Amino acid sequence: MNIPRSVWLVRHGQTDWNLTGKYQSYADRPLTAFGQRQARALASYFAGRKVDAVIHSGLSRTESVARAIVGARRLPCLSNEDWREGSHGVWEGLTYAEVMQRYPEDASNRFADALNHAPMEGESLADVAERVMAAWRRLGYAHPRQRVVVVTHATPIQVVLCMLTGVPLRDHWRWRIDLGSVTAIDCYPGATILRAVNVVPR
Repeated sequence: MNIPRSVWLVRHGQTDWNLTGKYQSYADRPLTAFGQRQARALASYFAGRKVDAVIHSGLSRTESVARAIVGARRLPCLSNEDWREGSHGVWEGLTYAEVMQRYPEDASNRFADALNHAPMEGESLADVAERVMAAWRRLGYAHPRQRVVVVTHATPIQVVLCMLTGVPLRDHWRWRIDLGSVTAIDCYPGATILRAVNVVPR
């Protein structure tokens, strides 16, 4: 059975839109100065660990962290858009208050059933889960018995955790995934073990 040996799911560092509370998914926002410090802390965290490959979601905020982790090591640094955050559609770049003002009916439907209702022109939680779990399954075929870092976003990490633990996807928000955090998973043919969840290196 093709499975990776270990997978670290890393959430990117802070961006300006994280700082100002704006919905952020496919917009390519760079790291703030604090986000860059978080990237350096993550690089230090992985400096003494064996890593075979680093994957990022193809946006600058994840690529910056991925390249910091790779550092001077000769490791593959790969892009995979399936690890991107769920698309917020027309909500992108707006605050919660702005969404409630401009799209009250859309927001009401979304918050009542995030699993099946997508923001206008965006993705539902079920949509995100389908592509993220496909990406998760492909890790084993692409990186059998390897140690892989995936630099991604909060919702994809929450989706994987729900899948591994049997938590309903509707309750994905119960997993706290901070900016600049690491979630570590050991993979075996018959099971996976959560070694750490939401560890934030300093």
